[in-house]
Parts: sequence; structure tokens; C-alpha cells
Amino acid sequence: MQGKIEKGIAGFYYVHVPKKGIYECKAKGVFRNRKVKPLVGDDVEIAVLDQENRIGNIMELYPRKNTLIRPAVANIDQALVIFAVTDPLPNLNLLDRFLIMMEQQKVDTIICFNKQDLAEQEQLEKLKDCYAACGYPVLFSSNSTLDGMDQIKEVLVGKTTVLAGPSGVGKSSLLNWLNPKANMEVGGISEKIRRGKHTTRHSELFYIEELGKNTYVFDTPGFTSLYFTDLEAEQLKDYFVEFRQYEENCRFKGCVHVREPDCRVKQALEEGKISSSRYKNYMELYQELYEKKKY
Repeated sequence: MQGKIEKGIAGFYYVHVPKKGIYECKAKGVFRNRKVKPLVGDDVEIAVLDQENRIGNIMELYPRKNTLIRPAVANIDQALVIFAVTDPLPNLNLLDRFLIMMEQQKVDTIICFNKQDLAEQEQLEKLKDCYAACGYPVLFSSNSTLDGMDQIKEVLVGKTTVLAGPSGVGKSSLLNWLNPKANMEVGGISEKIRRGKHTTRHSELFYIEELGKNTYVFDTPGFTSLYFTDLEAEQLKDYFVEFRQYEENCRFKGCVHVREPDCRVKQALEEGKISSSRYKNYMELYQELYEKKKY
């Protein structure tokens, strides 16, 4: 039978087979020999060992469309990255790091700022102006008032979407609303450190039956930091999409938009056409990568 891995824990993989249910499987030793590890989201073929108890073995992994390392999942159509507008305030440097990672993987990304009911309109508009100008779809939502939830549903239909973002921003609450069967533990915000408690400890895939065939959502562990292991400082500019329309007019080919004269990107920054927040994060990340290269 063919199915899709929904969850993997301690060497066991839980495979969803349409119209049959969930089977608890182990991966055959041949995968270890090939140094291939099944991932949540993999399309697989299983052999049933015990139909009554729904136990089987994974016999084959089908070719992957793509693979993400952080979170470790496969066969993604898009990412929905969720940050809170406030409580906690969004760490835009962290958001930009995630966007770079998705650009590297060529995964389309939608940005959702949750808890909009707790923020001023001016704050919402500032965030939208910053990221919509980069070409990213920007949504606002509230798990409390349900504002914006229909828009979220619309972007999920017929797609396999990874939900990502820091802890405590409302990912699990959103998933509970989309699929009450998920029965996710909803974490609060630590009063002492104002940071979300980690409530999702592994990546898990959920079929959203209400939204129709082929609508799946990954819930993934919250992250508080992201570091690049395969990116050079000189390559960073390629993943800030708003730079592209200006850099062909820079004086120097290969301009990294830092100290070069006649840099069109820096001119666009001075003219207010590029977000100062985004450029500030670019400079911080560039310096981080440059320093790492020195050592």
C-alpha cells in the first residue's frame, strides 16, 4: 500500500494510507545501508504485517520533490511562517533568516503575523509595507477573534504547507482550529522570559479533511535561532529578493552592497525604496558570515 509519513518517533514511522488509516511502521534495514533516513512528508510504500493492529514495514521511499533540513521534512509546496505581532514582539532578524533558508530551498513562503487584535493599526501597516514590498504575501490573523482565518484557509487548499515560527506565537492553536483532531498541546508565554514554551517536539503532518484532497499541514518545533552552515557572505545578497531590481545598475559587478561606491541598492535604501529594517538585518547577517569565513 502507498501512504505518507505523518510522524516519526524513536525509529517508528506513522504512515497515513488514504481510506485505510494510520499504520505504525519500521524502516527496512536497506535504508540504513543506503544511508537514507525516512522523513515526515515522505511518500512511501509499505508492507502490512498485522492488519488488525495496523503494523507494517516501509519497503520503499518514493523520490522527493524537496527536502528541508530545519525543520527536517520532505515534499513541501509552501511555508507559512507565523510570528506574533506582539506578546512576544516579532524578531525580524529571525524572520529574515527563515526567509533566506526558504529562498535557498526555492520554497514559496507566506508570512502570517498573528495576534493582530493586540496591535495598533500603524504597527500592522508597517510590517505589511516592509514584507509585501519584497514580494512576500503577508497575512494577519487572530486566534482569539478568528479574524484572518478564512484567508489562511484559502492559501492552504490543495497544498502541503509547513507551519513554522518561534514558540508561543499561536501555531498549535491555529492547527487545532484547522483540525480539531490534532489535539495539540497549546503553550503559554513564560511570564519570566516572555518566550514561548516548546510544545511541539517533533515534526508532524496533518491531513486537513475539511479543505479537500491533498491539503496537508506540517506542525514543526518552534525555533529561537537559525544559523547558516552552507552560505558565504558574498552569496547573501542573492536571497534578499528586493535587491534584485536594483543591483544590475550597481557600478561594480558582484557588488555586495556594503562599502562599494555607486551602489544602486544603497541608493534605493536612501530613497526609501528598500526597508531600513531589512537592510540592517542584511548587514548584521553579512558581518556574521564574513567573520565566520575569517576563522
